[in-house]
Amino acid sequence: MITKQISVFVENSKGRLAEITDVIAKNNINICALSIADTTNFGILRIIVSDPDLCQKVLTDAGFTVSITSVITLKITDRPGELAKALALLAEHEIAVEYIYAYITKEDSDAYIVLRIEKDVEAVELLKANGYQCVKS
Repeated sequence: MITKQISVFVENSKGRLAEITDVIAKNNINICALSIADTTNFGILRIIVSDPDLCQKVLTDAGFTVSITSVITLKITDRPGELAKALALLAEHEIAVEYIYAYITKEDSDAYIVLRIEKDVEAVELLKANGYQCVKS
């Protein structure tokens, strides 16, 4: 299953993340997962939210630079080696992972791995064929 991810360009300045999350909160949008990669002057905030289309709109309206990208979310058992097996399967089939981050939920003991993969449809099919579950975040 393909999930929409919000990417937000963030200037490295005090309070900027607070501004972004405030806009999201005031629009009753839940952040399910997040990751931030930064350099000296800016960062890219990547988030999975309850309503990606609304989130893109409200952040854009608030003056932020926002894009939506497709990612897949892989549900795996939270134990040593499970991620390594899934990544080895992708590598074996020459499917490259651009970036990855993870989250857990209160509901179960599984881990959820968010993967940005250029061949996302092919990756989902391969993972499912090998007993993995791709879920909507």
